[in-house]
Amino acid sequence: MDPLGFAFENFDAIGSWRDADGPHPIDPAGKLPDGSTFRGPDELKKILKKGDGFARTVTEKMLTFALGRGLEYYDKCAVDEIVEALKRNDHRVSTLILEIVNSQPFQKRQTAGDES
Repeated sequence: MDPLGFAFENFDAIGSWRDADGPHPIDPAGKLPDGSTFRGPDELKKILKKGDGFARTVTEKMLTFALGRGLEYYDKCAVDEIVEALKRNDHRVSTLILEIVNSQPFQKRQTAGDES
C-alpha cells in the first residue's frame, strides 16, 4: 500500500470526512520510507513542509509540464526562486502556479510553431 494514502483514509470517495468504514474504525497512521510517522493529513502536511524536497519535486514536475519539455541545468535558478516563494507563502498552490507563469523559462518558452 501507498503510505501517503493512509493519511487520507478518513475521506470517502466524495471527500466527506468519516471516522469509520462501516463497522471498522479508520486508522489514518502511516510510516514514510525515511522512518517518519504520521497520524492523519495534518501530521503528514507538517512532515512534508519540513524540508524543501517535496516543494522542489512538485515545482520541478509542474514546471516540466508547463514548459512541455524536461528541465535543464539553466532552469535551476527558476526552480530555486519558486521554492523560496512557496516557503514565504505557506506552500500555497496558487503561489506555485503564479510563480511558474511568471518564471523566465515559462515566459520565454517557444512552441513548435514559433520562429524566433
